[in-house]
Amino acid sequence: MAQIKVYGLADKLNPVKAELSNTIHASVLEVLQLTPEKRFHRFFPLDKSDFFYPSDRSDNYLIIEISMFEGRSVETKKQLIRLLIKNISEKLNISVYDIEITIFETPKYNWGIRGLPGDELILNYKVEV
Repeated sequence: MAQIKVYGLADKLNPVKAELSNTIHASVLEVLQLTPEKRFHRFFPLDKSDFFYPSDRSDNYLIIEISMFEGRSVETKKQLIRLLIKNISEKLNISVYDIEITIFETPKYNWGIRGLPGDELILNYKVEV
């Protein structure tokens, strides 16, 4: 399980949402080995008056937050961050300096999914990758 939030300026984020979602999804599938139907992306297009960021970032600046079950190795998480930055930069022509990613991990029992705590679910993918 991975849920992804993407924040950016509305006039920059809205035109690329579909391509960005596809790019993120492909990267997550490759590294985390999730099944293709596990796409949970939310986009938060912000007005310039609602999004403050450092002057060394451009208007393409993105913040990507990934919430997922704990259990992936440190190397897997680093691999995901590297692949996301590479793919987003190459496919959407966004500078690596304008992409920031944070991964939040929580125990499965802290998730409620399909009427059950996450640790009681039968998953069709491995978390320990």
